[in-house]
Amino acid sequence: AKGRITAASNGTTGGDKRVVDLKPTSNEPPSSNFATFDVRNNHPCLDFDASTGESAIWTFRMPTTYAGGGLTVDIFFSMTSATANGVVWQGYFERIDLSSLDIDADGWQATPNESGTVTVPGTSGQVVKATITFTNSEIDGLLLAELGRFKLTRDVADAGDTATGDAEVLLVQIRET
Repeated sequence: AKGRITAASNGTTGGDKRVVDLKPTSNEPPSSNFATFDVRNNHPCLDFDASTGESAIWTFRMPTTYAGGGLTVDIFFSMTSATANGVVWQGYFERIDLSSLDIDADGWQATPNESGTVTVPGTSGQVVKATITFTNSEIDGLLLAELGRFKLTRDVADAGDTATGDAEVLLVQIRET
């Protein structure tokens, strides 16, 4: 079987692209406009509102096998009630380099990258995947084995985000492209 690196273990095994899994239970919510923790049929999820640009934040460690390339972020989500229209996601990275970043202030990349409009499934509760891509220069200078943070926001101000109700994020996965 192909191996992978998860946020829980950060172990290294061969074969697969380098991967970090960000789970709802490890979210470090911002002080305001945060996605709310929820459970759907015993699946932990984060609910992102349709009218307020809510966010979730995770701290992670870049894999020791990171080769310095771009990153792809996959967002696996379902909808609480919507069965039509779309959702738009924004993603930001922050590098936590040793002896440099003061963690008393945020240091997010200046401009977020976006997923574009992702059409929601025709059945509430079905899972869909959104993808945000980042070049190496768009990840705030993150290097192998460094700490970083990822911030995910539902971009309700975007004209393409017209799905009603909460978007329920089940997993965010960061992988090297």
